Amino acid sequence: MNCVSLEEKTMSKIGFIGLGIMGRPMAGHLLDAGHSLVTVKRGTLDATLAEKGMQEAPTPKAVAEASDIIITMVPDTPDVESVLFGEDGVIEGLKPGTLVIDMSSIAPMQTQDFAKRITDAGGEFVDAPVSGGEGGAINAALTIMVGATDKGFESAKPLLDVVGKTITHIGGHGDGQTCKVANQIVVALTIVAVAEGLLFASKAGADVAKVRESLLGGLAQSKILEVHGERMINRTFDPGFRVRLHQKDLNLALEGARSLNLSLPGTANAQQLFQACVANGGSDWDHAGILRALEKLANHEVGQ
Repeated sequence: MNCVSLEEKTMSKIGFIGLGIMGRPMAGHLLDAGHSLVTVKRGTLDATLAEKGMQEAPTPKAVAEASDIIITMVPDTPDVESVLFGEDGVIEGLKPGTLVIDMSSIAPMQTQDFAKRITDAGGEFVDAPVSGGEGGAINAALTIMVGATDKGFESAKPLLDVVGKTITHIGGHGDGQTCKVANQIVVALTIVAVAEGLLFASKAGADVAKVRESLLGGLAQSKILEVHGERMINRTFDPGFRVRLHQKDLNLALEGARSLNLSLPGTANAQQLFQACVANGGSDWDHAGILRALEKLANHEVGQ
């Protein structure tokens, strides 16, 4: 099977399905790099992408028929399954040798099944979930965790280099998604730690901005403390990455843990705090909004 290489065909037509908070800037970078993009028509196309020449097709099948490479960037496992294998799905229009790159964050086991189905249909599948949030997508600085054959990784990497900064071939199909689940565990627990630290400092009467500044110079320093700590202090909870999506990722972690007979108590606690956010109307808050759940328990807001 001859998988299309971007090094060999720099002007490939790419089908990009999923123009959300992160998908939009990612698609923009690909257009800026000279690639031709087509997406599924869903309402009014983003004006910036339209100006850059993005085209539209009525169905994922039609997108596949018009493309050499397919990228999916949708919210959850059922969404990927629907796009790839549902009625008028990608697989119905898949051409031999088509590279299918799923950059969504979904279940590792189902990813292995999706990879087999695409491979059996004559395509090459790559799971390449990302980390870095909206800022990473806008700045083309995403961390990308790849599960693929060596051939698939080599074919996809020139494209991934356009939207990402740190690209790692973790292993075979599904391993990229396993790495992303691990990433989401670490990120969630670190957000909780930052929120609890700042809440403690605020309740004790300290200047939380100065506390954060000091912590950034010590062992507690982290990207979460830098970015989300500032969000918490400024109370800017417009989404870069939504609570409901991080909650979905932690559900994947806990489901996987049950299948592995593994206990993840910190993950379970973070998932429940996200659930408290959802219960209070915060499903679309930025995940730094987990602070609000802790504030309710403390009857105190950071900065009071």
